Amino acid sequence: MKKKVLALLMASAMALSMAACSGNAGQGGSPSSAGSPAPANSGSQAPAGSGDPSAGDQTYTIGICQLAPHPALDAATQGFKDVLTEKLGDKVKFSEGNAGGEANNCIPIVDGFLSENVDLILANATAPLQTAASATSEIPILGTSVTDYATALGIDNWTGTVGNNISGTSDLAPLDQQAEMLHEMFPDAKNVGLLYCSAEPNSVYQVEVVSEALTGMGYTCTNFAFTDVNDLASVTQSACDSSDVIYIPTDNTAANNTETIANVVIPAKMPVVAGEEGICSGCGVVTLSISYYDIGKIAGEMAYDILVNGADVTAMPIQFAPEVTKKYNAANCQALNITVPDGYEAIG
Repeated sequence: MKKKVLALLMASAMALSMAACSGNAGQGGSPSSAGSPAPANSGSQAPAGSGDPSAGDQTYTIGICQLAPHPALDAATQGFKDVLTEKLGDKVKFSEGNAGGEANNCIPIVDGFLSENVDLILANATAPLQTAASATSEIPILGTSVTDYATALGIDNWTGTVGNNISGTSDLAPLDQQAEMLHEMFPDAKNVGLLYCSAEPNSVYQVEVVSEALTGMGYTCTNFAFTDVNDLASVTQSACDSSDVIYIPTDNTAANNTETIANVVIPAKMPVVAGEEGICSGCGVVTLSISYYDIGKIAGEMAYDILVNGADVTAMPIQFAPEVTKKYNAANCQALNITVPDGYEAIG
């Protein structure tokens, strides 16, 4: 009898030990070093027990690296998280890191994700995408707020699919339509200044495409490239001195420094056509805008398909915003005495 009792006690102890080990498996903590991702997001997850029952009992950890705190990038991240939280509830957690606008800060953030053994990485903007692509060829990576994946990743003969562990969504509004909008607003202009950061490959790409389209419409286009925020004001002034209208593409440096640009272009009575709404709301007059929240949601749907349904990320084509909207900055248009045609929506 004593032997039976002893055997039962030993079996119970082994079971408890195994349960404790299995409860900790695969749950790495967030590194505490500067620039590394924050702990799992608090307050953004659905109540315990919610989520799609078809997802089973498996839990997922997703690393999110965002280049900078900015309304457009914030909206993309939020759309991504909202979709996955709605679908997975407490079966998903997010480990987040923000690079504060410095590309080099993406490196420790992404390294932290690898240490945590995350199930998927969301790279919000081009620098996080490039960093994640260099760091791993195995963990699925989804980009968002990336304008052109071929340019960002150095891919020739682009077919619409990256073809490895990377896919995602683009924030590109059709460049030919942006050129047409500039022509609609300023048909009598002669000289267009193209203002952009030369350190951002996607900005260079956009300027090349838009310049070709505008040249075909009879405009003379001149590039005004700044290297960083230190020469932004002086280059903007040079653009004002030589242009009738300025075009700024979807450019992260410009987006983070619209006040600097506005302090030059508004006193100079220089209209700016912007590649995205955030830049337009700060220093522009009109833009052809997408919803960053929507492209974040699409990336979230892609993530769910990869994690839960076993979709092959290598076969996923890059997705785009479902619609674009012509918008205008009412205050800047009034300050520059610009009348906006019908069909434009005021930026809220």
